[in-house]
Amino acid sequence: MVMPRSDPFGPDVGPPPAPRPAPAAPTRAPLPPFCTALIGVCVAVFLGQMAQVPLLDSRLWALYGPAVQAGQWWRVLSVLFVHANVTHILFNMMTVASLGFPVERILGTPRMVAVSLISALGSSAMVLAFGFEHPVVGASGMILGWAGVLLPVISRESRRQLLSQLALVVIISLLPHVSWQGHLGGFLAGLACGGVLRFWGRRFDVLWPFLAGGLALAIYLLAGSGGVHLP
Repeated sequence: MVMPRSDPFGPDVGPPPAPRPAPAAPTRAPLPPFCTALIGVCVAVFLGQMAQVPLLDSRLWALYGPAVQAGQWWRVLSVLFVHANVTHILFNMMTVASLGFPVERILGTPRMVAVSLISALGSSAMVLAFGFEHPVVGASGMILGWAGVLLPVISRESRRQLLSQLALVVIISLLPHVSWQGHLGGFLAGLACGGVLRFWGRRFDVLWPFLAGGLALAIYLLAGSGGVHLP
């Protein structure tokens, strides 16, 4: 039996195949809220400095031991939001995007806030201990705390790459007008957080307030004593 054909010049191939759905566009990860807000605040403050807004004068926000000793405790954290020049803020904000964004995605925003606070306090404590008389500005100490928290929790290969990058930071920290104290203090505080996360995991959420409280007490004592007086 010969079947009827709809095409007089070839076999009936049936209905055309259904069109394949177009591949879905890759979803873009949302911007981490803490780091995004940090960039926004730092840029806004810097623009205010450039416009010479009196309230945003860096001399009122910088970490300066004698001023903290006189009761201006806000400087311990306000130091994060002021920068010396365009190069300084550009480099720091680029690092917030390249390092801070992935760290916040790994840790989650609540833990990122906790690590950042502890790193900032550790940075300020070290500055008050060994650089009491020198005004300091910038978020570099806190940023190095993010590198410190990563070291104990990432893979061996990633750790090797991070250490090679930190070697460059060490060289930069020894340059004039760079606060090695702030860099070292922030890194060590972040490293302590990483150790807690590596070995105690979820207990970090219980332990981090004690780390922050201990550093706050150290800052109070260092401000009162005028820093560490080496022989």
